[in-house]
Amino acid sequence: MAATHGYSDDKQSHINRLRRIEGQIRGLQRMVESDQYCIDILTQTAAANKALQSFALSMLDEHLKHCVANAVANGGEEADEKVREASDAIARLVRS
Repeated sequence: MAATHGYSDDKQSHINRLRRIEGQIRGLQRMVESDQYCIDILTQTAAANKALQSFALSMLDEHLKHCVANAVANGGEEADEKVREASDAIARLVRS
């Protein structure tokens, strides 16, 4: 049996969101290939970055609500590990 993750209930929505982001990245590639203006490419790059950050925050939210909450409810070392993982993930997001 496969593990259930916090995002599992809304998996298709997440996949659709990632496909839109993939389209943005491909659009950036096309812009460079067609010698578009630098500022226009930078503007689209910022939009793609924002979309990825938003996706990451939604995944973090799902992780906190599901994985961390379940581990904390069960207590013990798993709870400590999940909280530490979440803290590390937040630190990575803040630094990116």
